Amino acid sequence: MLTGSLKNDIDKLWEKFWTGGITNPLTVIEQISYLMFARLLDSQESINERKAARSGKRFERHFPEDKAGQLLRWQNFKNMSGAEMRSHLRDKVFPHFANVQMGQGDIAEFMRDAEMEIKNEAVLISAIEMVDKLPLTDSDIKGDIYEYLLSKLTTAGINGQFRTPRHIIDLMVAMVDVQPEHTVCDPACGTAGFLARTMEYLNKTHSSEAGTFTDDEGNLHYSGDQLEPYRDHINTAMFWGFDFDTTMLRVSAMNMLLHGVSSPNIHYQDSLNKSFKDQWPAQEQNAFDIMLANPPFKGSLDASATNPDLLKMVKTKKTELLFVAQILRMLKLGGRSATIVPDGVLFGSSKAHQQLRKTLIEANQLEAIVSLPSGVFKPYAGVSTAILFFTKGGCTENVWFYDLHADGRSLDDKRTALVSEDKFGPLPSIELSEEEHTKNNLPDCLAQWRAYSKTQDTASFSDRTQPAFLVPASEIAANKYDLSINRYKEVIYEEEKYDPPKAILKRMKALEKEIMREMDELERML
Repeated sequence: MLTGSLKNDIDKLWEKFWTGGITNPLTVIEQISYLMFARLLDSQESINERKAARSGKRFERHFPEDKAGQLLRWQNFKNMSGAEMRSHLRDKVFPHFANVQMGQGDIAEFMRDAEMEIKNEAVLISAIEMVDKLPLTDSDIKGDIYEYLLSKLTTAGINGQFRTPRHIIDLMVAMVDVQPEHTVCDPACGTAGFLARTMEYLNKTHSSEAGTFTDDEGNLHYSGDQLEPYRDHINTAMFWGFDFDTTMLRVSAMNMLLHGVSSPNIHYQDSLNKSFKDQWPAQEQNAFDIMLANPPFKGSLDASATNPDLLKMVKTKKTELLFVAQILRMLKLGGRSATIVPDGVLFGSSKAHQQLRKTLIEANQLEAIVSLPSGVFKPYAGVSTAILFFTKGGCTENVWFYDLHADGRSLDDKRTALVSEDKFGPLPSIELSEEEHTKNNLPDCLAQWRAYSKTQDTASFSDRTQPAFLVPASEIAANKYDLSINRYKEVIYEEEKYDPPKAILKRMKALEKEIMREMDELERML
């Protein structure tokens, strides 16, 4: 969690970008990402130099040792004048990114097309000063810095892309309970929000008491010190993300790097395209323990370009159905997924809709459906959505439903926080008052899910008037595999009692007489 002063610094810089003519929030984040990358390279070079001085061993440098190479380093160009610095970054530093090797998931792959968009010299100097002050050597804080930047993405992208609120992601990650030995994939990763928040979850759940500390403003920080035995796996093999938007891939790679994952597997690829199985055959089927996704709902695809194996599972052009089918393919047997889908997937009457739901229930274990309020994705879209939780393989006995009607924010375009920041998100350890509970159902959802997962007590979830309840798979099958929560939720209607019509008429006449008396008195006064 960021301090107030850091947020203020970022807000001021953001305002300078806008007043300096860069009004696209994604472009602002891109430019700041380039500058962060330049500084991180310099910091890593300095660390390697100190290690080499102690050990006497040579290392592979990011920058040539000659004068021209050393001028590419942050520490040696950050004090240039605005005009000199702008041309230096544009013509020398940014092009050098393409020559940098940082490991298996090479972030330089996405930085090689870096372009200088900052034309205002004053804005550039302010950006350099701000990035130079950021605590990028603090692994616990630099991820929060980038998350705060990404929170300013308030416009929807093309092809149905929009950023998933991080507290919704936190609920999904906590409900599937990701562990450090898992492999995790998002087939439409966008800004890598699911992967980055998974890393945050691992830090929180694998920090010792000594590895948990509080800053000057009372914010808790988690070092993830108990993750050390898994560090190589986390850095190189745990996280996978695919997308066909190169700008998003660039942001994703930086997001993961700043969250402490040095070599994430972030790759350019359309997960539904038939080329996916040729380019990534090992990841196309039976590959991952956990799949987390909010795939784009952009309508229909060209069948000729779609993976034919997906069309065998569900004959459709609709991306929301094809993505669920692809997620099933990419999961290992016993692997689990949390996937956001539009409500149409739950009750659509087409043959493809029904076939996919039948497959989820009869050939896999559909564990839970969390119905989200329709305003949760505003200002991007007002579409009603739900989260599907399922395990590949087996069969379904009961489906756990939760009617989540409040997520801690207002459901209008402003999405104003309704509870304090320290009581936001799932946070099962935080006590909420009755009033706060009505404004934020996320802790209750997670707590009830964990209670059910631990005991499998069907009797405790038999009351369908409650937010959480169970429905037998046989009942769902009898309803054409309809998974909409309103099909099964019971609503209690309170009987309203009214006075007899004659009594109401008598009161109306008495009221009319009183009005006439008042009017007569007013007329006499005139």
